[in-house]
Amino acid sequence: MSLTDEELDRLADVVELQPTKNRELQDKWGLESGSEVHQYLEGHLKDYYYRDDNSLIRATSEANELVDVEPGVVADDDDGDGTLDAIRVKPLEAKVFAVVAGPDEKSQSVVSVLQSLRSAYDIDPAVDDVRKALQSLKRKGAVEVVYRTVPTFKLAVERDSIDVDVIE
Repeated sequence: MSLTDEELDRLADVVELQPTKNRELQDKWGLESGSEVHQYLEGHLKDYYYRDDNSLIRATSEANELVDVEPGVVADDDDGDGTLDAIRVKPLEAKVFAVVAGPDEKSQSVVSVLQSLRSAYDIDPAVDDVRKALQSLKRKGAVEVVYRTVPTFKLAVERDSIDVDVIE
């Protein structure tokens, strides 16, 4: 199956953002709905993606070979234990990763992470943007949710055990 330039570009987005959701691809591609994303994937990239057990969109190994981008999540293959080795993230996600509570610390609410960002970086992102960044890091396996009165977050692994590659 030969892919057009647009299909290859969009396949590269799937590889780079994986694991991802319809909403992330909708925003990236400028589509009107998650339904349009699903229709595009099924109509154009059916052989190159799948949904995992959590219904997240992932690229097939063939898709990874077709495009010249790094996958969003890189597992450590040296010891075969499947532990997270590196993640590719957007700039805000990298900052969130740097300030969110460590695995042995008390988990933080979205607002607490926002306050940490304000203190550490003198930035003021929207609460929804911080929430999206935390959810993206959760899908990549770098952050875990601890349910208290409100969902709270902390690193799932030691901060220095993961290489963070920032994508624009």
